[in-house]
Amino acid sequence: MTETALTRLAETVAARRGADPSESWTAQLLAKGPEKCAEKFGEEAVEAIIEAVKGDRARLTSEAADVLYHLIVMLTARDVSLEEVLAELERREGRSGIDEKAGRR
Repeated sequence: MTETALTRLAETVAARRGADPSESWTAQLLAKGPEKCAEKFGEEAVEAIIEAVKGDRARLTSEAADVLYHLIVMLTARDVSLEEVLAELERREGRSGIDEKAGRR
């Protein structure tokens, strides 16, 4: 897989998992546990929604970056890798969203 900013971010978050929480925001979040990481992800998602509704492209872009960061932190807290998520997206590729949702039942 080609390395992207997202894969580099996932690698950085994973590396911070054992870091000193006093020296790393990511380590602080991970030390608080998966529930706190999920809460922060939810907060950032709501902020992105608000900016999407307002129509402020620059703020939405910034909040979307926060959402991606916090999603990766949340996944890391639950030992789910970005590669697993990307593999799931590849599995779904080319498939109708309607068919994919129907297959979940």
